[in-house]
Amino acid sequence: MLKRKIYDHLLAWKNHHSHSCLMIRGARQVGKTYIVRAFGKNEYESFVEINFIKQKERKDIFAGSLDAETIYKRMTAMIRDLKLVPGKTLIFLDEIQNCGNARTAIKFLAEDGRYDVISSGSLLGLTYAEEGDTEVEEPESVPTGYEDFLNMYSLDFEEFLWAEGYGEEAIGVLRSCLEKHEPVPDAINQKYEELFREYIVVGGMPEVVENYVSHHDFSTVAKLQERILADYRYDIAKHAKGAEKVKVRACYEAIPRQLAKELKKFQYATVEKGKTSKKYGGSVRWLVDSALVHACYNIHEAYIPLMANAVEDQFKLYINDTGLLCAMYGFETKKAILNNTLQGNAKDGIYENIIAESLIKKGYQLYYYRPDDNQKLEFLIERAGEVVPIEVKAGNTATKSLNRFIDRYQPTTAYKFIRGNVGVNGIKITLPHYMVMFL
Repeated sequence: MLKRKIYDHLLAWKNHHSHSCLMIRGARQVGKTYIVRAFGKNEYESFVEINFIKQKERKDIFAGSLDAETIYKRMTAMIRDLKLVPGKTLIFLDEIQNCGNARTAIKFLAEDGRYDVISSGSLLGLTYAEEGDTEVEEPESVPTGYEDFLNMYSLDFEEFLWAEGYGEEAIGVLRSCLEKHEPVPDAINQKYEELFREYIVVGGMPEVVENYVSHHDFSTVAKLQERILADYRYDIAKHAKGAEKVKVRACYEAIPRQLAKELKKFQYATVEKGKTSKKYGGSVRWLVDSALVHACYNIHEAYIPLMANAVEDQFKLYINDTGLLCAMYGFETKKAILNNTLQGNAKDGIYENIIAESLIKKGYQLYYYRPDDNQKLEFLIERAGEVVPIEVKAGNTATKSLNRFIDRYQPTTAYKFIRGNVGVNGIKITLPHYMVMFL
């Protein structure tokens, strides 16, 4: 079993929640079902799993009256050898988007409180107006105030290292260098740069990582990634509504091309010449809401709260897993990344994507800074009550924009991620790319 950080969040919810159910949201194949199943079997005396796609007949459990007593009575009638132990049972409602009544019933199950309940599903970020799958059911009432929400993503770099057998002692050496602002010993730094390039190519999808750490076969990695991409494209075809299907697919396929160019913002014209947000704006929103991509909005004035200063129609899009991005680019790009021979704007875009992905997994919202054509910073984040600028370089080049930002806004900390080692110049901290896992 892959060690996942989300497991600790599940434990914290189990030990501290009070009359609330847990909803886990995330893109397909990031490991939602796997981790809840492991959690239920490890931490509870009894575990009940209902999948509303595979077990459609179990939707009848939630037909009619939705009071908890009636639901649990129906459950015992429909599920053989069911064991419900108050305080020691986890009920997992998977693919809950296919049973609107089950989502409505969350309120009553939470109020009852005898058993813990976790729900999850695919594309839960979509509103029903955007949903084109006829099997998806809108709940009569959303259980506002009775659900805790937890976002799940593919493995981050630290989890990837754990899978590869690197424990806290080894990773602690890197963390210590960051805390002391000391360079990592050259041989160690080179090793982790190499591992980070492998992570860029392999990505963090659990099935892909598990196979890779067992066999270290990039050909199999490519096949698994292509299958996931095919599933994503199928999701677009099944779930996007009407004519939006073609437009969503076109926007998704355009992202690798856009990242390979030094663009100020997402360009609708690269999707279809001469077109604007009027035609494709809804498609972009669909991709963001489905968690297939991450949006990063431009900020002209870098003050908290950043969201209040975001320019709504100026944004960049990043693929949710950089391994999938590399799969979209193809074999030769992967080979060049592993050999560290990739050049040009595509390299810059790939490193932007991995830093964006890593920041999202750390819980940050994504913003970038481009007030004019002469200044650009890849990311701004909010931390400890201030705006922290982040510059990303695929190599190690000059930092004019970062210096100008520091002069204007006087932050207490600024980061520059490079191919190189730890260094400090005033408030500016230079770090190798892989240390984004500590941010």
